Amino acid sequence: MDETEFWELVDATREAAGGDPEDQADLLVDRLLQFDPESVLDFARHFEARYNRAYTWDLWGAAAVLLDGASDDAFDFFRCWLIGQGREVYESAVHDADSLAGLLDDFDEEVDGDGEDLGYAADEAYEQLTGTVAPDLGIQPPPAEPEGTPVDFEHDHVLADRFPKLWERFRG
Repeated sequence: MDETEFWELVDATREAAGGDPEDQADLLVDRLLQFDPESVLDFARHFEARYNRAYTWDLWGAAAVLLDGASDDAFDFFRCWLIGQGREVYESAVHDADSLAGLLDDFDEEVDGDGEDLGYAADEAYEQLTGTVAPDLGIQPPPAEPEGTPVDFEHDHVLADRFPKLWERFRG
């Protein structure tokens, strides 16, 4: 599975799920079950590489604005959700987290921002196909600290200054 196929699968399942991340994860598992195990592992490698690439202070700050705070786990699930939004939203957000203000049609912190199940879709499909746990993907883990300049999540004015578009649209 190449990168284009990866993103096509993400887009198709998001659209079919109407943007609901849990439904998208279920549809993704169903779609991955149509592939051979090695292709499922290829999908998992693409997902994991993008997940690790999104480990930045800027995206963590954006998650904190959108979710009204973001613990370690919440940020992990946010990164999965971000991948689930598709290539355009993902790439734009990685380059400029504040651009999410113009990329998201709406955002309901009760539903959006948590793509935990998306992060497990390939593992679940692989296990159903083979009866075994997926092997190590050989992907280098992210660094111990996120990339970029740390964000002070405790002070609203800092978040508002660093992410003015997101703050104005979703918290202002």
